[in-house]
Amino acid sequence: MKAMILAAGRGERLRPLTDTIPKPLVQVGRLSLLEWHLENCQRAGISDVVINVSYLGEQIKNSVVGQDFGVNIVYSDEPDGALETGGGIMQALPLFDGQAFIVINSDIWTDYPLEQLRQPQGLAHLVMVDNPPQHPQGDFVLQQGQLHNRSEGKRYTYSGIGVYRPELFTDCQPGRFPLAPLLKQAMQSGQVSGEYFAGQWYDIGTPDRLQQARDLVE
Repeated sequence: MKAMILAAGRGERLRPLTDTIPKPLVQVGRLSLLEWHLENCQRAGISDVVINVSYLGEQIKNSVVGQDFGVNIVYSDEPDGALETGGGIMQALPLFDGQAFIVINSDIWTDYPLEQLRQPQGLAHLVMVDNPPQHPQGDFVLQQGQLHNRSEGKRYTYSGIGVYRPELFTDCQPGRFPLAPLLKQAMQSGQVSGEYFAGQWYDIGTPDRLQQARDLVE
């Protein structure tokens, strides 16, 4: 499978750090967040990676020039303000040749083994984690390998790692739109599976959480 790293966001909550560098280039230990993800893709045998860019996108492109991550990188350029997650993925769909593909949020740090991901039976498969302090209500209920958007049952948080089929976007129009409503609609028909991951995972959304990840890695 090919992979897509979502790297077009502004990183508002990490300001003023992200006033001068894009969030994917924030350093955690020996590598930037983007470099960690590229290294993980290479380790999992993923040879083709799409990176969507918008805010300070040239910095992202220049950051990997001359480096050998063992993967072929293609960029999906988005307009100022980006296209949100759903619109950004839809714009990049032609790059996946009609096949299922991995999506990774660039603003996470994790030791999740990407090689264990498989093509979903339905429209999507999401990796779920325990609810962090900043998101105690979670996102979805995980029950017997299926994800549900309901209040009854144990809820988990979406890790920012998933596998998607292009068919999830069949009824969408190009432009700016979020991903969550598509997933919730697909869950109603039992088309979204999930798995629980108990390893290391950090959502690098604020300076405090960035420092927690740095303390772990360094």
